[in-house]
Amino acid sequence: MRGLTIAVMIVVNTSSDEATAYSWLLHAPWNGLTLADMVFPAFLFVVGAALSFTLDKYQQRGSAALARRIATRTILIFLCGYLLCWLESLQLSTDGHWTMASLAYTRVFGVLQRIALCYGCAALIIHYAGRAGAVAGSVLLLLGYWWLMHAFGDYSLDGNAAVKFDRLVLGAVRMRLDQGVVFDSEGLLGTVPAVVNVLAGYLAARSVRAGGENYETAARLAVAAVICIAASLLWSGVLPINKKIWSSSYALCNAGIDLGLLSLLICLICRGAQRGWSHFFEIYGRNALFIYVFTEVCNTLIGLVHIGGNNAFNRVNSGGFQSWAGDKFGSLLYALACMLACWLVPWAMDRKRIYLRL
Repeated sequence: MRGLTIAVMIVVNTSSDEATAYSWLLHAPWNGLTLADMVFPAFLFVVGAALSFTLDKYQQRGSAALARRIATRTILIFLCGYLLCWLESLQLSTDGHWTMASLAYTRVFGVLQRIALCYGCAALIIHYAGRAGAVAGSVLLLLGYWWLMHAFGDYSLDGNAAVKFDRLVLGAVRMRLDQGVVFDSEGLLGTVPAVVNVLAGYLAARSVRAGGENYETAARLAVAAVICIAASLLWSGVLPINKKIWSSSYALCNAGIDLGLLSLLICLICRGAQRGWSHFFEIYGRNALFIYVFTEVCNTLIGLVHIGGNNAFNRVNSGGFQSWAGDKFGSLLYALACMLACWLVPWAMDRKRIYLRL
């Protein structure tokens, strides 16, 4: 599931702009849900699933050792994300020199930063409150965030409580522009409901470990998925499903989607069924963090290379794919080609049994 998420992420990230890509490969402009909007919550879900294994090991060493482990990993992942944000400021000046923004004006939060904070918060909740605390915490986080959004703003791009809080704490110079508005979709306050997606992954994995990888477990997960999705759709009538503010209904909907996906995967691979097809995605999943950083660095650096007045990505896309397959289908083929090319890196690492972890 982690490898599948990585593969879809690369396809989404290498798709062209809005004019030449299928709408389901682009993030919803504001309210709504597309395939692209499902990738990030799936990352958090598998982070939680992994916690069901790693926490057991570190809890045996005592609370102090566990707290140090959680803090260290949270800080390292956060720093990786922060350095990636700093790298995004790399530019070639008109006089031929490379320049980068000062760290004081670098965007603070991003994808890895949110993953780090969600991991740290969820791990502490699970350690000190257990499974019951994870369930109760999820309910409190979703309802509490809904109350904050309702009490201190509206659900618009410029008027929601999350952007007001982030501007106050971070400052506009450390945030992104979205549709001409200072707004960061991976900001600090929006991390609150995102923790629930990690907790959902933990609870799902514990259920699988307790019940076994069988059809009965898959059925229970499927029922939970239907309940979560149905509840989120009902909730969306008063709280829109919105990825950019990570609305509580969005978090709940994606928790349901990921539960359903896990249920489907169990049905496909349980009881010794043929699973040769899954090896492709397992290769991605074994070095997920490294591949994420690798693709982000490549996207930044290759995007700085210009050929004939256009950056290298768009040049290859338009000349190698869209010229004969059309704009939208050509863009999809190009994204799939990029994903397959990136797969060669973890494949080579797997053959040499190189697995990078934090």
